[in-house]
Amino acid sequence: MSALRRGIFVTGTDTGVGKTLVSTALMRALKSRGMKVAGMKPVASGSEPTPEGLRNEDALALMREQSVPFPYELVNPFAFAPAIAPHIAAAHAGVTIDLQRIVAAFEVLQARSDKVIVEGAGGWHAPISDTALMQDLALALNIPVLLVVGLRLGCLNHALLSARAIESSGLPMCGWVANRIDSAFPYWEENVESLKRRLPAPLLGIVEHQATLNVDAAARALDVAAL
Repeated sequence: MSALRRGIFVTGTDTGVGKTLVSTALMRALKSRGMKVAGMKPVASGSEPTPEGLRNEDALALMREQSVPFPYELVNPFAFAPAIAPHIAAAHAGVTIDLQRIVAAFEVLQARSDKVIVEGAGGWHAPISDTALMQDLALALNIPVLLVVGLRLGCLNHALLSARAIESSGLPMCGWVANRIDSAFPYWEENVESLKRRLPAPLLGIVEHQATLNVDAAARALDVAAL
């Protein structure tokens, strides 16, 4: 495999596990260490029509954290209106998700940044076409992977399967983040300890449950020194 590009691909154990919160917190934490960062949401479903075109809230959140202003089309090359699986949304829109177009946009962001934080959609094996998965997008970008684990019932199996699939792809897993998405989830500490013993990458932080979004608090919870 060729030399890794300067980025981090943020994937999750499922949809709705806090990838956007962790991605924006990661960007803020890296900026606090003096790094220039850019954010990217290559494929986004659930976008709202505006006079400028479709806009996705996750992509806009990443844009608010970037060190250098970049146009929306570079941050989110493929936006779809319905909040459904990307490959289904693309098929309904008559669009083919072109990995090379995404790589070209990433390279523009990378040229003016120390690190590009790329937020995936869904999980590691979420389809983006009839033949490609989100994994193939990460491979095309050739960047390390960070796994967001949503702490809820079933997270052990989802996290371990995701980590094994990431390892099998050949990309390095640079770390994982535990996100307390279910405040009532019992024995969450024991679940985190179980994953610390089994996952092939360091725990970068535990994001406490948030009733109201707080990127600063999430950023303070992350140890990004090694990234």
